[in-house]
Amino acid sequence: MAKVAMVSAGGSEPFEVDIEIITMSVLVKSMIDDSGTEEVIPLPDVEKSVFEKVLEFCLHYKEEPLQEIEKPLKTNNIKDVVSQWYGEFVSVEIEQLYEIILAANYLDIKPLLEVSCAAVAAMMKGKSIEEVRELFNIENDFTKEEEEQILEENKWAEEVI
Repeated sequence: MAKVAMVSAGGSEPFEVDIEIITMSVLVKSMIDDSGTEEVIPLPDVEKSVFEKVLEFCLHYKEEPLQEIEKPLKTNNIKDVVSQWYGEFVSVEIEQLYEIILAANYLDIKPLLEVSCAAVAAMMKGKSIEEVRELFNIENDFTKEEEEQILEENKWAEEVI
């Protein structure tokens, strides 16, 4: 299998990645199409540990593609809507899940972005505003009046949730 050398953020040593696996990334595929496989591909926005998770996903995806995730989610448990492997893959600390989402977006890997965002959506499903703030460590910087106005303007959203 043909390989390409890549360097992640903070990494000084390139590591080799199977082209067939990493070309799930639209960004990397276009870099390879433009420059070939001779040059080291830099990934300045992805830490090595996160990139390893991305590669794990891409490798598994080749063997077992992610089935379409029905939206809106009908449950608050991601493991109820995806296969066991994908459910376990996104069952990580929220900080790591954020990093995976950022990497999936940067690398343009749609299935990874979809399952990661669905995991976050499942975490939020059925929770009150206060519970969501606590879950994601979000500070409430609205006045009582602003909060009431926002709730009134977005009343329709509760029907979807």
